[in-house]
Amino acid sequence: MGFSVRKYLQNAFLVVFILSFLFSTAVLSKSRRPISEMEVKKKKSECYVDVENGLWGQQCRSSAIAIENCVLRCVSPTCYELIYESDPLEEGEKDLTRSQEYKYCMHKLSLGESLEGIKGSFSY
Repeated sequence: MGFSVRKYLQNAFLVVFILSFLFSTAVLSKSRRPISEMEVKKKKSECYVDVENGLWGQQCRSSAIAIENCVLRCVSPTCYELIYESDPLEEGEKDLTRSQEYKYCMHKLSLGESLEGIKGSFSY
């Protein structure tokens, strides 16, 4: 009886070890590849649908710029907080500098790199 329990525990440990290795490898490989333009467009399209369907609340459907701010937050909450949260886009505003910072943020985030120094890195 003792032998079969020990064998069972060894097998269970081996399974857990293999699964944890596979999981950590998947996470590392995923975080080492930069997000593609196609992935960003797909995520943005999904976010527009979610916002239009009211999943982000009625305040996100109140105007075109409210929709845009909510979509940016949906695509990357971390980058939105860093770049836009303290000063959201306003009606008619086209802020190319912050747009570049936001894209750079998403790029660095996808690689698992530090986001330090992103805000202000595209000041002209």
